[in-house]
Parts: sequence; C-alpha cells; structure tokens
Amino acid sequence: MSLPDKSIDPRLLSAAKEEFLNKGFEKASLTDICKAAGVTTGALYKRFNGKEDLFSALVSDMVNEMTEYLSGLEKVDLTGLTDRELYDLFTLTPEINREWLRFLYDRRDVFTLLIRCASGTRYENFRQDWTQKMNALDVKQYQEARRRGLAAKELTAEELHVLTYAIWALYYEPFFLDFTWEQMQRHAETIHLFVDWHKALEMKKPE
Repeated sequence: MSLPDKSIDPRLLSAAKEEFLNKGFEKASLTDICKAAGVTTGALYKRFNGKEDLFSALVSDMVNEMTEYLSGLEKVDLTGLTDRELYDLFTLTPEINREWLRFLYDRRDVFTLLIRCASGTRYENFRQDWTQKMNALDVKQYQEARRRGLAAKELTAEELHVLTYAIWALYYEPFFLDFTWEQMQRHAETIHLFVDWHKALEMKKPE
C-alpha cells in the first residue's frame, strides 16, 4: 500500500498563491495551478472543493487572526478607561503604525491576496468590511470622548466614516505599491505626522 504524498498540499497552495497573485482569483486557472504544482486535477479535487476553496485555504488564517484582534477591541469597556487611556486610543504613534505594518508585511502575500486579488470570492469586500468594523469602533470611542467632554469637535457619523476610511487607506496603499520594509518603516513615521486625531477632534489632553 503506497503512502499518501504529503508534499501535494504545500505544492498546490504555493502554486495557487502565485497564480492568484499574478492573475487575480477570477482569471486564475486551476489547470495552470495543477501544472505548476506537478499534480493532476483529480489530486486537487481530493483535497479542495475548487478554486475558491484553495483561495480560502490561503487567506483564512490571517482573516481569523484579524477577526480575533477585532473581537478583543470590541470587548474593551470604554467606560472603565481613564481619560488618559481613552485619549491615547486616538494616538497613532510611529510604534503603533510600525506594529500594524509589520504584522501586515510579515503576511504580505496573503494580505495582497485579500485586498487586490479577491474579486469573485466571499472575501472580495474584505477591505471595505474591515474598515467599516474599525469605523464602528472609532465611533464608539469618539462618542465616549464626547460624553466626557474630551472631544470638542462635533462630527456626524458620515464625517467620521470618511476619516476612518482615509486613515486605513494609509495602511492599504503601500501594499498596492509593493513598499519594501525600509519604506514601510518610514511610512510609519509619516502616518504619525500626517494623522492627528487629537487636533481633528479638538481633544484636550487629560492632566
């Protein structure tokens, strides 16, 4: 009895990742993926239900990581924070920017699949959906800052929505432009200088 070839899954996933990155999901070919992996289409279908199942296998771990991170933020009781802790939530320091960019850069191929190559999959709205969820958090934090009198600027939900989307574009766009890590590090500093939530919301720094 022959042993199953355990090298097939990694080969298929590697070939699929390159195919999706080069052509996008919709134009990617299962035939070409199998050819690059050196396997038959029958071997592929024994392991994956099809093209979208392959795509999901590549991106699902990162989506789950980001979902867990978001879940942790959503559980924070804002009313239990000090004024200074709430104020600091609106501070995009170079270190915070660098941590986010490092997380994304370490997974850059997968992140690129999500934001550039997912049209036609259930992940095609990932970028918009993620930003919308982060915007919901920004709204909650802003409303708490307003309730405490920390934020003097009155903004509508639509105005805050525009700001959140603009800020997250600062994290997405470097991956459309294939920034190196050195460029990413400089970009982390630039985001800090460019985005000043405190000034935009007219927030006073707690004593």
